[in-house]
Amino acid sequence: MLKNYPKPPFPDQPQPMPGQTAKMDPVPDHGEDSYKGSGRLAGKKAIITGGDSGIGRAVALAFAREGADVLVSYLNEDEDARETQRLVESAGRTCVLMPGDISQPAHCRAIVDRAVSELGGLDVLVNNAAHQATFSDVGDISDEEWDITFRTNIHAMFYLSKAAVPHMKEGGSIINTTSVNADTPSPQLLAYATTKGAIQNFTGGLAQLLAEKGIRVNCVAPGPVWTPLIPSTMPAEKVKSFGEQVPMKRPGQPAELAPAYVMLASDEASYISGATIAVTGGKPII
Repeated sequence: MLKNYPKPPFPDQPQPMPGQTAKMDPVPDHGEDSYKGSGRLAGKKAIITGGDSGIGRAVALAFAREGADVLVSYLNEDEDARETQRLVESAGRTCVLMPGDISQPAHCRAIVDRAVSELGGLDVLVNNAAHQATFSDVGDISDEEWDITFRTNIHAMFYLSKAAVPHMKEGGSIINTTSVNADTPSPQLLAYATTKGAIQNFTGGLAQLLAEKGIRVNCVAPGPVWTPLIPSTMPAEKVKSFGEQVPMKRPGQPAELAPAYVMLASDEASYISGATIAVTGGKPII
């Protein structure tokens, strides 16, 4: 039965970055009570960055219910990460938690090494973690802010993919989270939107580079999605009306994103590579 998901206006709910799930109103739906697995990822081993909350948590939950073991990479949101771990383990799967800063190349390599060691291999890499901040004037964006956005959002994808590929066999899958901002950039999210365009280009190039190895590379382009990034990085008036700009007039819930990642991770997607899957509430990406 189709859910009646929340629509704006949403209450005022400022949070410090990077935000906490439990403090959101309404609390996001990650598929806790709705996602039903059918063994589509049975036996697979996956890394999910930014897996503590939002889209990453929904993907971790769905992967686990489809039969995959996961390593969840996150910055420092321990409370949220432990809840993701609880959901994965309640599905009978292994969940390794690994906090740390993916903007650092050595940490990215350590993530891959630990996944291979503790999960027993690596089949799927989900590059999902991201940093964003809102600015109304280009002069307000510091050099440091620009740098950390690029190092977190796109440089880390290169570090992780480079480290992961030698461990992946034919049939492996890399899934990168881009954004509708890759196609229609928000001026208030200049740094973030620019990295999302780079991610889409990186995905297309890497897909061609890895095709002979039998490793597929795709990206998912979400529209507005109700995650802790929203109240922690956007002004109150934007949070109140969040999602009303798309044809469906509401933000997506993380649970509505997870099936796209499951499909791309599965062997059913064996001829899909270099693609962008738009999950945007009706806003086209052409």
